[in-house]
Amino acid sequence: MAEFVTLDLLEGDAARRVAVLRIARPPMNLLNAQLVRELAEAAETVAEDPTVAAVMLYGDERVFSAGDDLTELAALSRDQAGAMASDLQRHLGCLARLPQPTVAAITGYCLGGGLELALGADRRIIGDNVKLGLPQIKAGLIPLAGIRRLSLLIGPGPAKDLVYSGRFVEAEEAHALGLVDEVVAPDDVYTSALSWARRYVDGPARALAAAKAVFEAGPHGLDRAQTEWSGLFATEDRRIGTESYLADGPGSAAFVGR
Repeated sequence: MAEFVTLDLLEGDAARRVAVLRIARPPMNLLNAQLVRELAEAAETVAEDPTVAAVMLYGDERVFSAGDDLTELAALSRDQAGAMASDLQRHLGCLARLPQPTVAAITGYCLGGGLELALGADRRIIGDNVKLGLPQIKAGLIPLAGIRRLSLLIGPGPAKDLVYSGRFVEAEEAHALGLVDEVVAPDDVYTSALSWARRYVDGPARALAAAKAVFEAGPHGLDRAQTEWSGLFATEDRRIGTESYLADGPGSAAFVGR
């Protein structure tokens, strides 16, 4: 069983449900190699569960994650760091590989590796008192998994400013930069993220997964779009969606996730 990550499958009125991945290493939810490995393993479990329609990543009411466990990193040699870099980078990007829509529900602090995790989500919802940042440069390091995603999200200029300076960003600036998608009252973070995730419990799972795959393909997105688009013609959801759209207009389909 995982020590630092919990997985809850929330039941609802629909046949499919929302999965909540929770970082549980109080008091600050610092990320070490074990935690991010457990999170990636939980994400793999969710990815293979056809009953899961959407995924939320959460810390707790006080803090999402205050960043990397520098006590662990300080003990690494260059060879040890090199041996773990690939796995650690892959684990930090686990949300982006999920076929389901994902949302990071962010409270308190979202720093370092915590922000790198959140950058892999499709949506980021924060409390209006949250501070975000990639302060690794102040420890003589750089973000391992977040630089490319940050640059694509907010542009290379603002991304370089955040990475080079390691400064913290408060909610208003984060929203203005496009670093986050929605700012709410701190007490509303969890419910707002859950409400967003529940939009997809009746959605076309295969088409959503195809769209995510194209976004993740980056510069190869045009080629990937051809493959994903044509593949959807073998799905039951495409048949149901097309027939219901023609008969009753958009929004009338009862998708089955196949």
